[in-house]
Amino acid sequence: MKILLVNPPRSPENGILRYAPEQAKRFIHKKLIGPPLGLITVAAAVRDFDVKVFDMKGEYDLAPDAPRLADMTYDLIKRERPDIVGVTFIASEFDLGMEIFRQARRFDPKILTVAGGLHVTLCPDDFAGGPVDVLCPGQSAHVFRELVMAREKGEPLDAVGGILLNRNGALEQTKVPLKPRDPAGADFIMPDRSHLDRWVPTYTVGGSPDPATYVFTSLGCPYRCSFCSIWPLFEGRYCQREVESVITELKSIDRYPIVRFADANTIVGEQFMNALFDRIIEEGIRKTYVMDVRFDTAVKYPRLIEKLAKAGLKVVICGIESFRQDELERYNKSSNAKLIEEAIRIFHANDIMVRGNYVVPADYGVDDFAALADYAGSHPVVYAGYTILTPMPGTVFYNEIRNEIVDHDLAKYNFFNCVLKTKLPIEEFYERVGALWLIKKGTDVI
Repeated sequence: MKILLVNPPRSPENGILRYAPEQAKRFIHKKLIGPPLGLITVAAAVRDFDVKVFDMKGEYDLAPDAPRLADMTYDLIKRERPDIVGVTFIASEFDLGMEIFRQARRFDPKILTVAGGLHVTLCPDDFAGGPVDVLCPGQSAHVFRELVMAREKGEPLDAVGGILLNRNGALEQTKVPLKPRDPAGADFIMPDRSHLDRWVPTYTVGGSPDPATYVFTSLGCPYRCSFCSIWPLFEGRYCQREVESVITELKSIDRYPIVRFADANTIVGEQFMNALFDRIIEEGIRKTYVMDVRFDTAVKYPRLIEKLAKAGLKVVICGIESFRQDELERYNKSSNAKLIEEAIRIFHANDIMVRGNYVVPADYGVDDFAALADYAGSHPVVYAGYTILTPMPGTVFYNEIRNEIVDHDLAKYNFFNCVLKTKLPIEEFYERVGALWLIKKGTDVI
């Protein structure tokens, strides 16, 4: 049984970049930095089969003039001749992923096409009637293994629990109960990074020549921000890995000097994080760490932040979101805007570079942009990012305002395009968001 797992290319849609002032364009995000953690976990689950991972994001980073997606995919399928093709989906890459399936079908209609990932979990109906045979929602590495085994034995796929079958233009949930799993605990699967050797040079961040990789210490999130997809993905659950499991993984990735923790919020439990970094120090694991930390968490645990900094924490991604308390409350962000300044002070006191992320609503006018610019300019962080408040499909925010959405092109659902009606002319809105990217303390890009 030959299996091909594909990470689709990035959506090229970026309204902010298109209209931003020329001097701001170098700072605006153009790519994600790390490997496809989900796919290499799935690959590890079926390591005893003939499995190959192909990272198209990395491929286009290596060779920007590589063939167009349809041609690259067809050549890849022809070369590998897989029995199963799996693709991971987020909203903005939906059309690109479906094109991969179309090319697989074009080469051989008997290839089993399997979709997984965030968009499959939150918006399965989008796949009905398309060129996909099976949907594997949720944390589905174990389920995918059961699917592969059933396929190899020639057994009906209806016997696999936790999947959706695409039949006659409609989705059918299999009747077999889904086996309970603990993907962060007893059922954790160590990702197999050996599949990514070709693209390691592309997994870099900022001006560093060293590659970065993702590691998660937890799944899900205990918070309920209305614009976030993470907690709906896990149905509100929060699962913490064992300290020794994380240590084992960190010790196995010497090739990656930079570790980007992939948690929605890396510090949720002070006790866990203290224990983890105690062990990191004991084992002499020397890495540069990047993690997401809420600003209210930093204020609550300043000594922990100091400890992490001494052990290698160099960059923090901090979801400031807004400087206005009423906007934070609108997003169901359970934190106080008054703590932002203190959090920035704590990070800077420990020589931690802060990437402060703001989100810009569609209803911002000239005065709102001026107020945000004044605030960001007087609360400078080394790196500052300004993205657009986007109703991501499957979130609370999307369901609240779905009737107000004016652009349903999923390729634009990546926080760099506005899909709602703007108060300002759309070109001016994008230009003003782009200009905000110039407000920062440092000069590097991350």
